[in-house]
Amino acid sequence: MGDNPRHSVSVTAIVIRDDGRVLVIKRDDDGRWVPPGGVLELAETPQEGCAREVLEETGYRVEVGPLTGVYKNVKLGVISLAFRCELVGGEAHTSEESEVVSWWTLDEIKRNVPEARAVRVFDALDVPGVPARIHDGSELIEPTP
Repeated sequence: MGDNPRHSVSVTAIVIRDDGRVLVIKRDDDGRWVPPGGVLELAETPQEGCAREVLEETGYRVEVGPLTGVYKNVKLGVISLAFRCELVGGEAHTSEESEVVSWWTLDEIKRNVPEARAVRVFDALDVPGVPARIHDGSELIEPTP
């Protein structure tokens, strides 16, 4: 079955401070400004991956909240799960993946973030959230309330 299409799953963290500013990074590989995120590792839940990516790329610790959107990059076959997150600690730092870590207004997001990434921020503001559950094919592994 080598001809079957393969998908990659990634996560995107939408971290919004009390003052309404949104966490963004300037990517090291292509110089684009985007919310933090990346490829989900096989052994982690989407929420664990989201928190890990934020910590690795920005130095901030977050509590991962509701799933706010599912996005597919049809060119690359990447499915991205976006989660609204709450800042709980840490200190800003860059990484191999991020040249700059910053907090932007919604106007700055609209002007400077690629549309396919900016929409995730605006969806997270408008969507109350949907359940994100993990299972073994038959039963829930981590039931959510």
